[in-house]
Amino acid sequence: MDFDKTMNFKVENENNIKYKELLKEVYKALDEKGYNPINQIVGYILSGDPTYITSHNDARNIIRKVERDELLEKMVRSYIDIELMRVLGIDYGDSRVRSCNNRCSRDNCARIRNYTS
Repeated sequence: MDFDKTMNFKVENENNIKYKELLKEVYKALDEKGYNPINQIVGYILSGDPTYITSHNDARNIIRKVERDELLEKMVRSYIDIELMRVLGIDYGDSRVRSCNNRCSRDNCARIRNYTS
């Protein structure tokens, strides 16, 4: 392994699972049982231990439908998108912003170029 070069990590598997809805269901189940949903989800993502997620409302099985790295990638991408909109002063709720579903580089995103021009 060459330690002088940066490794490139890319999640290849693009499926149509709705991550946002999945997280909402899991979050709600954890909250209903009195857990801190953020702490529990982070514990699951970091450790891979499904017992961090309650079995209430089938939340444990729901979150296991997706790979942890895919879930983390979607969460980071969402966070970066929101922060980028904030930095550029763009209203994230604007329909012109939300219409782009491409997995493009944020530096080359036509959505942002067209909006900010």
